[in-house]
Amino acid sequence: MEVLELLEIIDRGEDSRNQFKETVTGAKKLGDEIVAFSNSHGGIIVIGVTDRRELKGLSAAEINRINQHVSNATTNNIRPAVNVETEIVPIEKKNMLVIHVREGVNKPYCDNDGAYWVKNGADKRKVTAPEALQRLFQDGRKIYADNTPVEGTTINDLNREKFNKYFKRVYDKNPDDKEFPPIEKLLENLHLAKGGHLNLGGLLLFGKNPSRFLPVFIIKAVAFFGNSLAGMDYRDSEDIEGDLETQFNNGMDFLLRNLRKTQQGQNFNSLGILEVSKIALEEVLQNALIHRDYFRNSPVRLLIFDDRIEILSPGKLPNTLTVENIKYGYSVIRNSLIASFAGKILPFRGLGSGIIRALKEQPGIKFYNDTESEQFKVVIPRPSPDQGLTIKE
Repeated sequence: MEVLELLEIIDRGEDSRNQFKETVTGAKKLGDEIVAFSNSHGGIIVIGVTDRRELKGLSAAEINRINQHVSNATTNNIRPAVNVETEIVPIEKKNMLVIHVREGVNKPYCDNDGAYWVKNGADKRKVTAPEALQRLFQDGRKIYADNTPVEGTTINDLNREKFNKYFKRVYDKNPDDKEFPPIEKLLENLHLAKGGHLNLGGLLLFGKNPSRFLPVFIIKAVAFFGNSLAGMDYRDSEDIEGDLETQFNNGMDFLLRNLRKTQQGQNFNSLGILEVSKIALEEVLQNALIHRDYFRNSPVRLLIFDDRIEILSPGKLPNTLTVENIKYGYSVIRNSLIASFAGKILPFRGLGSGIIRALKEQPGIKFYNDTESEQFKVVIPRPSPDQGLTIKE
């Protein structure tokens, strides 16, 4: 690290990626700080600087002692063990020790007491809430929400007609044929159930009435007058329930009946062209249903304003995904079970191609990764009634 770069970091002050310490007195507290960085997005710990950004520096003996604490912390005080790098940076004839902590590849990490820490601004916080712990394990790909058994469900909550139709279409066979095991075992083999209970993915894909057990995993759709979310008047409103295929189809119906079709040089008696691309709408809606965070107990929201369409999906982008790299097809599958079936139920192609396709069909779509509210928002501008269309037909 260059001296000027470190001085600029110190001048800006502490934040979620940079922390200052005057010294280190033991491996335990240092290990907790490294755990927090490893469970978050990584960062640096600068030792030899006070909280007020005063440069104190470290002697050679202090550096040797602290390096020993670093070794003990990363090897003996963190599970699983992590690797960090230390670097001595001289500033004004004073030596600073910089500990570089990368975002962990084996998340989540905990200390010897079993406590999980994450960065919370310039500080750290212990993760104790069950939902927050679930998301931490989810980020580390240790658990998946769609594989979680849904308490109270039985095999009788399966929509056998829907499941049989799917099985026949995919395998060209009847699941009741003698060559297959009983339905309970067959569902377990397909990872849709376990121990006689449907899991979340099985219920959302093939359940008779998912909302009975998962009342918030629906689409709340509203078409407003005007452009304000605070508006009291609306043209149309619907709570869209059912399995994912039903939600997708009824969500598209809501969009299509509340968007304009305009004449663009066609025959007067033609139906007209939808004001925004239907393909783009399909891509962003099914992405919201398939890739949302099912550890967050809130619905997908589909909002239509006079000047835009908003689709809000619970959960920020997982892991290291950013708005920029999803535009180039980079993806991380949050709900692998649902995604594996979606390509055979919805017009879902996977492989990270949905966002690319949506942007190609509807230039001008905006994406917002709201990390504070933990939601992902897609905004599709609507052309004014007298404005030319920008979609590709």
